[in-house]
Amino acid sequence: MSIADRILYEDNHLLIVNKLAGEIVQGDKTGDIPLVDSVKEYLKVTYNKPGNVFCGLVHRIDRPVSGAVIFAKTSKALARMNEIVKNREISKTYLAVVETAPQIPEQRLTDWLFRNEKANKTFVSHTEKAGYVKAELSYRVIRQLTNYTVLEVELYTGRHHQIRAQLSANGTVIKGDLKYGARRSNRDGSISLHSYKVAFEHPVSHQPVAVTAPLSGEMAKLLPDYSSIVD
Repeated sequence: MSIADRILYEDNHLLIVNKLAGEIVQGDKTGDIPLVDSVKEYLKVTYNKPGNVFCGLVHRIDRPVSGAVIFAKTSKALARMNEIVKNREISKTYLAVVETAPQIPEQRLTDWLFRNEKANKTFVSHTEKAGYVKAELSYRVIRQLTNYTVLEVELYTGRHHQIRAQLSANGTVIKGDLKYGARRSNRDGSISLHSYKVAFEHPVSHQPVAVTAPLSGEMAKLLPDYSSIVD
């Protein structure tokens, strides 16, 4: 599916794309083409731009995760979006399919996380520790499936593997997420976590922007009627 087919929002300043599970957002040691490069190529061809094309990445989501990713088309928009993210003036909502229903159907989790870069894994402490950073999210159960539970997750801080690590530490491992304790992998190598909705005030026009990202891959097969289970 081309970038053009996955654009959720575009104007002169911003571009929001529905990332597929398995795509990398930025380049890494694999050498695979990152989403940011595909977006640059889309801008270059669509608008007949010569030379290097500006494309600023506002935030990231993990490779096995799908959903909305925001790019800035101008340096001015990028600087302002960075401030919006820093000041937590953006709403980021995820859908997560977990192996075990949480004991409490709706709650806010506050933990402290430590990123082990060598292992590419985040470790969780329920109490404050030196070297750990504070992480906050809330979740609520929105659907019970035959073998799994669907959660809506609101992310308040943007830590490495935050949702995956915090939910796992809370006893609710995301389907397919072997790194954080899932029983088995998903067939397509994804994990059942999707960046479903982003909402914020536009950095230039100051009008409200709210974008939802349709499901794809394994998540779409698992939740064919996803639009009926979210507000």
